[in-house]
Amino acid sequence: MATVTRFAPSPTGNLHVGNIRTALHNWMLAKKAGGRFLLRIDDTDAERSREEYVDGIRADLAWLGLNPDGEERQSVRLAIYQEAFDRLEAAGRVYPCWETAQELDLKRKVALGRGLPPIYDRAALALTEAEKGAKLAAGEQPHWRFLLDREEPIAWVDGVRGPQKFDPATMSDPVVRRADGSWLYMLPSVIDDVAMGVTQVLRGEDHVSNTATQIQMFTALGATPPAFAHEALLVGSEGKLSKRLGSLGCAAFREQGIEPEALVALLARLGTSQPVEPVADRDALVAGFDLGTFGRAPARFDDEELARLNSAIIHQLPFARVAESLPAGMDEAAWLALRPNLSVLTDAADWWQVVTGPVSVPSLEADDRAYLAQAAAAIAEAGTDWSALTTRLKASTGRKGKPLFMPLRLALTGREHGPEMAALLPLIGADEARARLQRAAG
Repeated sequence: MATVTRFAPSPTGNLHVGNIRTALHNWMLAKKAGGRFLLRIDDTDAERSREEYVDGIRADLAWLGLNPDGEERQSVRLAIYQEAFDRLEAAGRVYPCWETAQELDLKRKVALGRGLPPIYDRAALALTEAEKGAKLAAGEQPHWRFLLDREEPIAWVDGVRGPQKFDPATMSDPVVRRADGSWLYMLPSVIDDVAMGVTQVLRGEDHVSNTATQIQMFTALGATPPAFAHEALLVGSEGKLSKRLGSLGCAAFREQGIEPEALVALLARLGTSQPVEPVADRDALVAGFDLGTFGRAPARFDDEELARLNSAIIHQLPFARVAESLPAGMDEAAWLALRPNLSVLTDAADWWQVVTGPVSVPSLEADDRAYLAQAAAAIAEAGTDWSALTTRLKASTGRKGKPLFMPLRLALTGREHGPEMAALLPLIGADEARARLQRAAG
């Protein structure tokens, strides 16, 4: 059976770094197996879902290069949910309940006080048809629960966590539908996974208990559950769960100058035993993807590590990848010369200004100004060959090391550090270089 994975965000906000990691791993899981990666927009919550968030999810995935092989929206699948719900009702696997939130809270407190699991007591199952009819006649609409089979343990082999076992006798029958007829997450997700042919569900470890419940839902619908894997959640560099990670999304990364290749390289291996490296080649990352390398410990997200990766990734990017983001007039030769000095792509504009001028030169000592006058004369013969220029000046002035190179760099770039002058000088050009040396010489 072909591997089919899915990423199922709710469009109630922007994607954050945890969502991005989940999407990436599902994409990688599918691509490694030659399968399909699907996007499912879980927009059954009509009150909170927004179309701008749907557009944002699509745009973020496109920026990251995680292009889905298909897309579904839950809001157009309500008839499918109703048909499955009707089958479950006929089989006695969903049942109506009328308790209020306050009544349920009181029941939980009483159970805890007696040392019992705070689970729903299934009182609604004891209602007679007459009692149910009376409630409906009085305008009281029920919410609906899925009836768990409490006879056998729920077990599966998790792709990350290994063998898992839950005792359904310690679990509440989950509410699957509200009194207003709207759907909660659990049942529509299962129905969609069946209909969409999803074979593997990879998500955060906060869904482990949901999986135990949903496995019974798959069985009740006559379907084989997909393979499940639950990865550790992200924590901040300080080792604690961070609210900041819940708001750190693609827009924030773009504002910081983070390239999608760097974010993908970090998140692809974060939480695994594989080294996090500046790998810009998606195929290489996919080839090494293995759920067996995922650990159980929380995965630490470190901004400084991302910044280092970003710098290293930029130093690998070909001109064709960045051409549209570079300043006007900056060609491939300039990109290759300036690239090793960039931490973020926008730094290219600063260095290109050094090439195109004007540059400000700090005050120099009289002997350095005299030296630069000699350099201006020497460049007429050496041209833009940095080695030839400095060799000629070393022979004629006796200077070497920093006294030889630094005044030239300051006069030509206005900066003490930067790209290799052998690469930079041809970009500046012989005429402009001579003019800069003469101005610095006074």
